[in-house]
Amino acid sequence: MRLRVWSAWGARFAWLPLLAALALGAAWSLAFAAFLGGAREAVAPPGRADGIVVLTGGADRVAAGLRLLEEGRAPALLISGVPHRTDLGAVARSDGLDTRGLAGRVALGHEAQTTRGNAAETAAWARQINAHSLIVVTAGYHMPRALLEIGRALPGVMLHPAPVRSPVLRGIAGPVALRVLAGEFDKWLAARLGLGESLPGGGL
Repeated sequence: MRLRVWSAWGARFAWLPLLAALALGAAWSLAFAAFLGGAREAVAPPGRADGIVVLTGGADRVAAGLRLLEEGRAPALLISGVPHRTDLGAVARSDGLDTRGLAGRVALGHEAQTTRGNAAETAAWARQINAHSLIVVTAGYHMPRALLEIGRALPGVMLHPAPVRSPVLRGIAGPVALRVLAGEFDKWLAARLGLGESLPGGGL
């Protein structure tokens, strides 16, 4: 009799795991849609700050940071996540840039390999220059996680986003772009939960 009762109970509630999975999937999809909308949203040009930090890993980021430096938005710039044995000249040549006259105002960070590493590198540099405000340059879809990690490493420092429109967000997003974006969204969720990261944070 007891076995029959437990069997009836199990049959009645067997659909609960499926319902929970569907609800979780729906919540993820809605949050991902909002994430995509934010990544595509235009942001007003930043005002003046104490420094600019560029997180390497995608097209046009270094050029955008140098352009902000030339415009006088900040007196100094950090390019975080530059490969070892790579100097400013090599970085500039790879992007077809002219850095004459800017070398004394640009610092290169060679240690960061993840977004959390970028944040630690940025924090150390910001303390060296006594920065109270920073302009952050990275891809639009990477910006939420970058601001989250840098904000944790530099509490009290004002962060101004200067997102770069990544090629993956130009035009209609295809399967490859959606896979990249979904991966970044999952990394952002993990960062919100305080989980570690194992993949480079720059992205495309």
